[in-house]
Amino acid sequence: MIGTADIREWRDCDVMDPRGHKIGVFEAVYVDTATDEPAMVTVQVGLPSRRRLVFVPLDGAVVGPGYVKVVHDKALVKKGPAIGTDDVLPAEDEEAVFTHFGLAYRPGTAGERQLARR
Repeated sequence: MIGTADIREWRDCDVMDPRGHKIGVFEAVYVDTATDEPAMVTVQVGLPSRRRLVFVPLDGAVVGPGYVKVVHDKALVKKGPAIGTDDVLPAEDEEAVFTHFGLAYRPGTAGERQLARR
């Protein structure tokens, strides 16, 4: 498991798909609020004038010198829910991120968010 402190060191590094294709640049880590373990990262993609942040799960991710390799294909990641580079993920859009990757969405018992940016 990749620890929160460890993954923060990879900010501004390349995020790669399983075939070694660059998806974009690592921007931030989101932890699962139930476990406080890293669950997803945001990746900056797009042209300089049209950048956005897409989400990608960290399950199965591998870190190397200057990169984080995730298990999801570049095309799948880039088609997923996105936010602006200065935006935060609205609570009502959180479930769509999980659904896009075929993951179970488990908010807290009182409806708390499952993801928190660290």
